[in-house]
Amino acid sequence: MAEVAKSERNMKQGGLSVVGTYGVWIVACCALCLAWPVSHLGAAADVPQQTGSAKIVGTMLANETAASQHKDRYAYLSQERSDRTGGHLWLEKVVESNVGKVRMLREEDGQPLSADRMAAERARLAAIVADPAAFQKKAQTIKDDEAHARQLLTLLPQAFLFGDVRDEGGYQRIDFKGNPDYTPQSMEERVLHAMTGTMLVDAKSMRLHRIEGRLPQDVSIGFGLLATIRAGSTFSTTRDSFGQPDWKTTLLDTDINGKAIFFKSIAKKEHAEHSDFVRVPNDLNVAQAVAIAEE
Repeated sequence: MAEVAKSERNMKQGGLSVVGTYGVWIVACCALCLAWPVSHLGAAADVPQQTGSAKIVGTMLANETAASQHKDRYAYLSQERSDRTGGHLWLEKVVESNVGKVRMLREEDGQPLSADRMAAERARLAAIVADPAAFQKKAQTIKDDEAHARQLLTLLPQAFLFGDVRDEGGYQRIDFKGNPDYTPQSMEERVLHAMTGTMLVDAKSMRLHRIEGRLPQDVSIGFGLLATIRAGSTFSTTRDSFGQPDWKTTLLDTDINGKAIFFKSIAKKEHAEHSDFVRVPNDLNVAQAVAIAEE
């Protein structure tokens, strides 16, 4: 029971609920694909005499970090079926503003919104324009979660072992698995470290094109009394180039299953496809983003 008590204390001290732990893991997985700015990523360059696949991964991470310093903003269409959409297929216009993403629902399950629902959607966006500080506060909360995930991303060179490089149609495929010599320092690291998977690195630009992973066995916290993520849980993300340095996520699949404290079921399912990317000004404010979303 000592492990249970310690794990529970870590959750409280870290400001994370049990469900939040799963969310952080999912964000961390996506971080590998989205390549958010990582201020600590320079540590990867300190790994001596990297060769083969490890060298490719190190170069890819360095390129993603450099590109993230000049990240352009876009508007695009998103088709998503997930827990957030209640299992429905939503078509949304998404606009990246200087404080977060503005979304406007256009269709549900292939059908345009009713007049009443469209009016409600416009009213929701009007409220965002009227109180941009509240929108920014919510967006900052998301960014804080992403910052935590970025810390986990720095583990990649140290916490994983990489298989041989295989050429595959202009990409370099590299398998990865947890390094048994690495000792995870937190619950999030423990789950991340348990993943096995593969990544595709664009051979020309040395940018991350696709990453997918799965849990080959259950990961339990507190002997399974606090939380368990089930074996077979998976994620995958695909990114495509829209001209250097811009690579954007075009496909996202997540299927996470498990249970949390008191045996509450945990599930995270999402399938999202992003298309029709159009550049918008990098200094776009919330009101301007809403105006573009409503076009």
